[in-house]
Amino acid sequence: MSHVTVVGGGIIGLSVAWRVVHHGLSVTVLDSGGDEGAWYAAAGMIAPAGETAFGQEPLQELMLESARRWPAFAAELSQEAGHDLRFDATGAVDVALTGDDLAEARRLWAYRELRDLKVQPLPPSELRALEPALSPRVRGGAFLPDDWQVDPRRVVAALRAVLGAAVTSRRVASLPEGPVVVAAGLGTAELTGLPVRPVKGLVLRLRGEPGVLRHVVNGYVDGRHVYLVPRSDGEVVVGATQEERADFTVTAGSVLELLRSATDLVPELAEFELTETVVRHRPSTPDNAPVLGRLGPDLVVAAGHHRNGVLLTPVTADLIAGLVVGRVDPLLAAFSPGRFA
Repeated sequence: MSHVTVVGGGIIGLSVAWRVVHHGLSVTVLDSGGDEGAWYAAAGMIAPAGETAFGQEPLQELMLESARRWPAFAAELSQEAGHDLRFDATGAVDVALTGDDLAEARRLWAYRELRDLKVQPLPPSELRALEPALSPRVRGGAFLPDDWQVDPRRVVAALRAVLGAAVTSRRVASLPEGPVVVAAGLGTAELTGLPVRPVKGLVLRLRGEPGVLRHVVNGYVDGRHVYLVPRSDGEVVVGATQEERADFTVTAGSVLELLRSATDLVPELAEFELTETVVRHRPSTPDNAPVLGRLGPDLVVAAGHHRNGVLLTPVTADLIAGLVVGRVDPLLAAFSPGRFA
């Protein structure tokens, strides 16, 4: 085997292809989506603590391992491509607006501490020392030092640059002759029969004075969840809704929900320009964990990453490229396609 075809030109497919090349193989990436993939809307949170949930221990271990790999992955890709990925390890803050929100957040913090994830609870005064723009109504929060961010659009641009002519724009109706890696997001369902479904998400992009926010903000606001991801150029990404729908409609209600939550936490954001509204669909599975592994002798799948595609990019690329050359990592066991047989 000297050549591998990767079906899917999003952040997962491109990263797998890049790692396959590092194993000494040639690769062709069939990119049928352009900017249609979930990565285009993603805020780029690398949040193993922020995404930890009850009852998902194998997925938590995968997220933690991938987060550990992100600094080296970003440094290597940035150097090879000559691109600034805006990888930012400043950390994140959890912020609770009401007493009920704080009680919910504390339950999650206690669970995360049991999983040896770093959580530093803070009173309102110390939160506002970290983030002066926060509303004085905030009841409390926590600092998450190991929750980071990167700009997915810059990551994809860098991967396309290093892969060059290996990336071909082509819609795929049937699988080519193997060896093949299917990393086609929602298109994986049609190509493989695996239960990958769309989960609609709306993300907003605001622009204003740089430096209003210094950290990623995970907000609990009157029972709603919102995240604010600041970039160094003054952009703030606000997300994200989650609906079991396949349409691309940007509804006034969804925009209102996000903006209300964002400005309740950071009133100054009301003066920012609303520059973009983006709907994309997360590729999700019945258990909301990815499908990683072999479907046949010459067929490997890497799809269904739900909310965690950016976070899980480095570990997915390493595990799947390794599998292509015959290395079966124990981390793959819990995510086998066979669990949906």
